[in-house]
Amino acid sequence: MSVVPNAGSGLRYQLRLFFTALQFFTRLPVPRWVGFDAAWLQHATRYFPAVGILVGMACAIVYGLAALVLPQVVAVLLSTAAGIYLTGAFHEDGFADVCDGFGGGMQPARILEIMRDSRVGAYGVIGVVMLVGLKLAALASLPSIQVMPALLLAHPVSRCLAAGLIWRMEYVREEGKAKPLAQQMSTFEFAVAALTAFLPVVLCAAMGWFAWQGLLLALLLGFAATIFLAFKFRRRIGGYTGDCLGAVQQLSEIAIYLGLLAAVSPASSL
Repeated sequence: MSVVPNAGSGLRYQLRLFFTALQFFTRLPVPRWVGFDAAWLQHATRYFPAVGILVGMACAIVYGLAALVLPQVVAVLLSTAAGIYLTGAFHEDGFADVCDGFGGGMQPARILEIMRDSRVGAYGVIGVVMLVGLKLAALASLPSIQVMPALLLAHPVSRCLAAGLIWRMEYVREEGKAKPLAQQMSTFEFAVAALTAFLPVVLCAAMGWFAWQGLLLALLLGFAATIFLAFKFRRRIGGYTGDCLGAVQQLSEIAIYLGLLAAVSPASSL
């Protein structure tokens, strides 16, 4: 029988929460002493952006190595494939389910039923193709020197925005894989997540990788994408599900790339 650790702030406890988030959201190995209990996920959400930092770093490394010998578009494709592999397409699958549910259902119960179906329909296929295609196009269009910092920025920030749904909205399923994750997120836990996501923003600004206008536009577009989906979720199903978190992460990640791209496009200098 697994034993749920008592709430606390000790380093070992915090490491356990971090590794719990890591093994839930990625395929990366964690130390054997960590174990797993679904109840731990309720407090592990504070480290959702920290997981994003690791995923972003891995994607950036793959891109950087590939770009040494391959064209930028190929390096971007390999980087994106690495991110999908590391996360098991966890968030892309959620986005596809949201496309199917909200595209094919009218009533809340029907939307949730479609989203639960393991099969992917036309809306989901079209949505994911457009999603990945837009992500590849945006990253491949950025100046090559900005691709790696863009990945380091977008992955943690988009996951923080997804965590905002857990903090402020109601989970609408009676049961589900994400229910332990979505039980409750305190303001303190969200503050930890927000601070973690803010660190890459500070780093990008301090290193001069992006102009402050580009960073601001990227963050605003990411926030706008989150608000758009949150409003739709509340209106159509009264809250959110685990799939909704994946959809927010994916859409806000792309919105961040588009914001960075808009800031360096020729039209922005007119």
